Amino acid sequence: MLPKLTEEVEGLQALDGVSQKAADWVARATHPDAIKNALSGTWLGHPVHPMLTDVPIGAWAMASVLDVTAGRAGAASARRLVGIGLIATLPAAASGASDWSDTYGGTQRVGLVHAVCNVTASAVQAASWIARGRGRHKLGMALSGVGLGITACAAYLGGHLSLIRGVGVNHTAFQQTVPEWTDVAAESALSDGEPLRVTADGVPVLLVRHDGALYALSATCTHAGGPLDEGKVDADGCIRCPWHGSVFRLEDGSVRRGPAAVGEPRWEAMTDGGRVYVRSAKD
Repeated sequence: MLPKLTEEVEGLQALDGVSQKAADWVARATHPDAIKNALSGTWLGHPVHPMLTDVPIGAWAMASVLDVTAGRAGAASARRLVGIGLIATLPAAASGASDWSDTYGGTQRVGLVHAVCNVTASAVQAASWIARGRGRHKLGMALSGVGLGITACAAYLGGHLSLIRGVGVNHTAFQQTVPEWTDVAAESALSDGEPLRVTADGVPVLLVRHDGALYALSATCTHAGGPLDEGKVDADGCIRCPWHGSVFRLEDGSVRRGPAAVGEPRWEAMTDGGRVYVRSAKD
């Protein structure tokens, strides 16, 4: 039943007007490199949003546990947990919005509903916090229970986005390694600063000659699977993905700008007899 409902949400094109306007606004707000990197998890090595969501969910769940097991004896602690959860929603929402702004179509629609569920749950929890502060403990308990139920719905959609739609998943995670030197191109096919897409045993590889040095990375962007070979090489020796603007160093594949949080797999490259050979890096 839930997968069917989610498919229905994916097909709700009526959401596109609001969704795209909101996504454009978030994209502008998170455009500075420092903000995008912080919210994407570039500094962490994987997306930061899933980790941040554990705090409000855990706090609100424990508040409800205290409501059930401790009653009024745990009322003060339960209210504190509701408040902690509300505070923790801010960074979780910011990182989630940043990730969502780089999605399209059905994925973006599901993400919008996911966000609306989270905002609604937060509003209900805020009402619970107020009710508890006014001594209306039973009302606060009831509101927390409702809010937690809405959060569970949002969490289901979040799982769908990550595990079914692949948002935040490393798109090179299952690429095979090629340990032996493999002939992939003629050296004459390389032009300085111009990316070239080749394949090594079926694995797409990006070749770039920059300032006399030859570099090789996976040609598939780790963020969303974009074709890095269609990107632009800058003067600093980095390449920018044409889909969402992630920037990677040619030398080691490290991320210089999000939304990517995982570096590109590096390949070793050499030339011999006018041919270019590559193999998976051993590091």
